[in-house]
Amino acid sequence: MSNSKKYVVDTDFIEATYKLNVSLQEFLLLLYFVNADDLIFDLERISSKLKIDKKDILNAFNNLISKNIIKLESDKNELGKRIDKISLEGFYHDIEVEKIKEKKKLIKEDIFTIFEKKFKRPLYSQETELIKAWSEEMYNEDLVLAALDEAIYNGAVNTKYIDTILYEWQKKGIKTKEDVENYYQNKNINNENNKKLEETSVFDYDWLDDYDK
Repeated sequence: MSNSKKYVVDTDFIEATYKLNVSLQEFLLLLYFVNADDLIFDLERISSKLKIDKKDILNAFNNLISKNIIKLESDKNELGKRIDKISLEGFYHDIEVEKIKEKKKLIKEDIFTIFEKKFKRPLYSQETELIKAWSEEMYNEDLVLAALDEAIYNGAVNTKYIDTILYEWQKKGIKTKEDVENYYQNKNINNENNKKLEETSVFDYDWLDDYDK
Protein backbone atom coordinates (compact mmCIF):
# COMPACT_ATOMS: atom_id res chain seq x y z
CA MET A 1 0.00 0.00 0.00
CA SER A 2 1.36 3.43 -0.98
CA ASN A 3 2.28 5.80 1.84
CA SER A 4 2.19 8.86 -0.45
CA LYS A 5 0.40 11.90 0.95
CA LYS A 6 -3.26 12.36 0.02
CA TYR A 7 -4.14 15.89 -1.00
CA VAL A 8 -7.36 17.24 0.51
CA VAL A 9 -9.58 19.62 -1.44
CA ASP A 10 -12.70 21.30 -0.05
CA THR A 11 -15.68 22.93 -1.73
CA ASP A 12 -14.40 26.49 -1.22
CA PHE A 13 -11.14 25.57 -2.97
CA ILE A 14 -12.93 24.05 -5.96
CA GLU A 15 -15.35 26.97 -6.33
CA ALA A 16 -12.59 29.57 -6.01
CA THR A 17 -10.28 27.93 -8.57
CA TYR A 18 -13.20 27.47 -10.96
CA LYS A 19 -14.09 31.17 -10.81
CA LEU A 20 -10.41 32.14 -11.11
CA ASN A 21 -10.34 30.19 -14.38
CA VAL A 22 -7.11 28.31 -13.64
CA SER A 23 -5.70 25.52 -15.81
CA LEU A 24 -5.32 21.91 -14.64
CA GLN A 25 -1.59 22.40 -13.86
CA GLU A 26 -2.35 25.61 -11.98
CA PHE A 27 -5.10 23.83 -10.03
CA LEU A 28 -2.76 20.98 -9.05
CA LEU A 29 0.02 23.36 -8.07
CA LEU A 30 -2.36 25.37 -5.87
CA LEU A 31 -3.64 22.14 -4.36
CA TYR A 32 -0.03 21.15 -3.57
CA PHE A 33 0.69 24.49 -1.85
CA VAL A 34 -2.55 24.42 0.18
CA ASN A 35 -1.68 20.95 1.50
CA ALA A 36 2.09 21.47 1.83
CA ASP A 37 3.78 21.18 5.24
CA ASP A 38 5.88 24.17 4.27
CA LEU A 39 5.58 26.70 1.46
CA ILE A 40 9.14 26.50 0.14
CA PHE A 41 9.26 26.52 -3.64
CA ASP A 42 11.24 23.36 -4.41
CA LEU A 43 10.85 22.69 -8.13
CA GLU A 44 12.36 19.19 -7.98
CA ARG A 45 10.15 18.04 -5.13
CA ILE A 46 6.97 19.58 -6.60
CA SER A 47 7.61 17.97 -9.98
CA SER A 48 8.21 14.61 -8.31
CA LYS A 49 5.10 14.80 -6.12
CA LEU A 50 2.72 15.99 -8.83
CA LYS A 51 4.29 13.92 -11.62
CA ILE A 52 4.35 17.01 -13.81
CA ASP A 53 7.25 18.17 -15.96
CA LYS A 54 9.32 20.96 -14.38
CA LYS A 55 8.75 23.19 -17.39
CA ASP A 56 4.97 22.89 -16.94
CA ILE A 57 5.35 23.53 -13.21
CA LEU A 58 7.26 26.75 -13.86
CA ASN A 59 4.70 27.83 -16.46
CA ALA A 60 1.82 27.20 -14.04
CA PHE A 61 3.74 28.92 -11.24
CA ASN A 62 4.37 32.05 -13.33
CA ASN A 63 0.72 32.17 -14.40
CA LEU A 64 -0.48 32.02 -10.79
CA ILE A 65 1.87 34.88 -9.90
CA SER A 66 0.75 36.99 -12.88
CA LYS A 67 -2.87 36.48 -11.81
CA ASN A 68 -1.98 37.64 -8.24
CA ILE A 69 -3.24 34.34 -6.86
CA ILE A 70 0.09 33.54 -5.19
CA LYS A 71 3.28 35.47 -4.43
CA LEU A 72 6.89 34.47 -4.09
CA GLU A 73 8.51 35.97 -0.99
CA SER A 74 12.08 35.73 0.25
CA ASP A 75 12.72 34.52 3.80
CA LYS A 76 15.56 33.10 5.92
CA ASN A 77 15.71 29.67 7.54
CA GLU A 78 17.26 28.84 10.95
CA LEU A 79 20.74 28.85 9.42
CA GLY A 80 20.25 32.31 7.98
CA LYS A 81 20.09 30.98 4.43
CA ARG A 82 17.75 32.89 2.12
CA ILE A 83 14.91 30.77 0.77
CA ASP A 84 11.91 31.41 -1.48
CA LYS A 85 8.52 30.83 0.12
CA ILE A 86 5.03 30.91 -1.33
CA SER A 87 2.40 33.28 0.01
CA LEU A 88 -1.22 32.15 -0.46
CA GLU A 89 -2.64 35.35 1.00
CA GLY A 90 -3.99 36.46 -2.39
CA PHE A 91 -5.68 33.11 -2.97
CA TYR A 92 -7.35 33.06 0.45
CA HIS A 93 -8.43 36.67 -0.09
CA ASP A 94 -10.10 35.63 -3.36
CA ILE A 95 -11.95 32.85 -1.51
CA GLU A 96 -13.25 35.34 1.08
CA VAL A 97 -14.31 37.77 -1.66
CA GLU A 98 -16.28 35.00 -3.37
CA LYS A 99 -17.94 34.07 -0.07
CA ILE A 100 -19.01 37.68 0.45
CA LYS A 101 -20.37 37.84 -3.10
CA GLU A 102 -22.36 34.66 -2.58
CA LYS A 103 -23.72 35.99 0.71
CA LYS A 104 -24.82 39.23 -0.95
CA LYS A 105 -26.36 37.25 -3.78
CA LEU A 106 -28.42 35.23 -1.29
CA ILE A 107 -29.53 38.43 0.42
CA LYS A 108 -30.66 39.89 -2.89
CA GLU A 109 -32.54 36.69 -3.72
CA ASP A 110 -34.26 36.93 -0.34
CA ILE A 111 -35.52 40.44 -1.02
CA PHE A 112 -37.23 39.20 -4.18
CA THR A 113 -38.89 36.44 -2.17
CA ILE A 114 -40.13 38.99 0.37
CA PHE A 115 -41.61 41.15 -2.40
CA GLU A 116 -43.38 38.16 -3.94
CA LYS A 117 -44.85 37.17 -0.58
CA LYS A 118 -46.07 40.72 0.07
CA PHE A 119 -47.40 41.12 -3.49
CA LYS A 120 -48.88 37.58 -3.33
CA ARG A 121 -47.73 36.91 -6.88
CA PRO A 122 -44.52 36.35 -8.91
CA LEU A 123 -42.57 39.46 -9.87
CA TYR A 124 -42.40 40.69 -13.45
CA SER A 125 -38.92 41.01 -14.98
CA GLN A 126 -39.16 44.83 -14.96
CA GLU A 127 -40.03 44.76 -11.27
CA THR A 128 -37.10 42.45 -10.51
CA GLU A 129 -34.68 44.80 -12.29
CA LEU A 130 -36.07 47.83 -10.45
CA ILE A 131 -35.83 46.16 -7.04
CA LYS A 132 -32.28 45.08 -7.87
CA ALA A 133 -31.36 48.66 -8.80
CA TRP A 134 -32.91 49.97 -5.57
CA SER A 135 -31.10 47.57 -3.25
CA GLU A 136 -27.74 47.42 -5.05
CA GLU A 137 -27.22 50.93 -6.39
CA MET A 138 -29.58 53.46 -4.84
CA TYR A 139 -30.89 52.69 -1.37
CA ASN A 140 -30.22 50.76 1.82
CA GLU A 141 -31.97 47.36 1.59
CA ASP A 142 -33.81 47.87 4.90
CA LEU A 143 -35.11 51.18 3.53
CA VAL A 144 -36.48 49.41 0.44
CA LEU A 145 -38.29 46.88 2.64
CA ALA A 146 -39.65 49.71 4.82
CA ALA A 147 -41.02 51.38 1.66
CA LEU A 148 -42.58 48.05 0.68
CA ASP A 149 -44.35 47.84 4.07
CA GLU A 150 -45.50 51.46 3.69
CA ALA A 151 -46.98 50.69 0.26
CA ILE A 152 -48.74 47.55 1.54
CA TYR A 153 -50.15 49.54 4.48
CA ASN A 154 -51.60 52.07 2.02
CA GLY A 155 -53.02 49.33 -0.20
CA ALA A 156 -50.73 50.12 -3.14
CA VAL A 157 -49.18 46.84 -4.23
CA ASN A 158 -46.94 48.05 -7.03
CA THR A 159 -43.32 49.12 -7.51
CA LYS A 160 -44.27 52.50 -8.99
CA TYR A 161 -45.77 53.57 -5.66
CA ILE A 162 -42.76 52.22 -3.77
CA ASP A 163 -40.45 54.14 -6.10
CA THR A 164 -42.35 57.33 -5.26
CA ILE A 165 -42.05 56.64 -1.53
CA LEU A 166 -38.29 56.08 -1.83
CA TYR A 167 -37.91 59.27 -3.89
CA GLU A 168 -39.84 61.34 -1.35
CA TRP A 169 -37.87 59.86 1.53
CA GLN A 170 -34.64 60.66 -0.27
CA LYS A 171 -35.71 64.31 -0.62
CA LYS A 172 -36.36 64.41 3.12
CA GLY A 173 -32.91 62.97 3.85
CA ILE A 174 -34.28 59.61 5.00
CA LYS A 175 -31.63 56.96 4.32
CA THR A 176 -32.25 54.13 6.81
CA LYS A 177 -35.12 52.27 8.45
CA GLU A 178 -34.31 54.10 11.69
CA ASP A 179 -34.69 57.44 9.85
CA VAL A 180 -38.17 56.33 8.72
CA GLU A 181 -39.19 55.46 12.29
CA ASN A 182 -37.87 58.78 13.62
CA TYR A 183 -39.60 60.73 10.84
CA TYR A 184 -43.02 59.23 11.57
CA GLN A 185 -42.52 59.50 15.31
CA ASN A 186 -41.78 63.21 15.01
CA LYS A 187 -44.67 63.62 12.57
CA ASN A 188 -47.10 62.00 15.01
CA ILE A 189 -45.84 64.23 17.83
CA ASN A 190 -46.33 67.35 15.67
CA ASN A 191 -49.83 66.24 14.64
CA GLU A 192 -50.74 65.62 18.27
CA ASN A 193 -49.44 69.06 19.27
CA ASN A 194 -51.40 70.74 16.45
CA LYS A 195 -54.54 68.86 17.49
CA LYS A 196 -54.15 70.04 21.10
CA LEU A 197 -53.59 73.61 19.88
CA GLU A 198 -56.80 73.50 17.84
CA GLU A 199 -58.78 72.09 20.78
CA THR A 200 -57.40 74.78 23.09
CA SER A 201 -58.27 77.61 20.71
CA VAL A 202 -61.85 76.31 20.36
CA PHE A 203 -62.52 75.92 24.08
CA ASP A 204 -60.86 79.23 25.00
CA TYR A 205 -63.19 81.16 22.71
CA ASP A 206 -65.70 83.36 24.52
CA TRP A 207 -68.97 82.53 22.74
CA LEU A 208 -71.13 84.74 25.04
CA ASP A 209 -68.96 87.74 24.42
CA ASP A 210 -69.33 87.24 20.69
CA TYR A 211 -73.13 86.86 21.12
CA ASP A 212 -73.42 90.19 23.03
CA LYS A 213 -71.81 92.02 20.18
